[in-house]
Amino acid sequence: MNNQGSKTLLTFLAGLAVGAIAGAVAGVLFAPDKGSETRKKIADKAGSLSDELTQKINELKKTIEDQLSTDKNNQT
Repeated sequence: MNNQGSKTLLTFLAGLAVGAIAGAVAGVLFAPDKGSETRKKIADKAGSLSDELTQKINELKKTIEDQLSTDKNNQT
């Protein structure tokens, strides 16, 4: 994967994460619950999404590192 492809993939994944978070927050905000319940749901969902995003970023970093290593080995 070249540098431009990696940058495009990272941009796409960042947009996907932002969209998922915005959708989750909007869904919770429009739910007919008490304020305290809504805040708890938002906090729970944010924590869950944060964990998932961290995992996906780590997987992506490993994939990019592996690809760069493969590309470097093929050039020598």
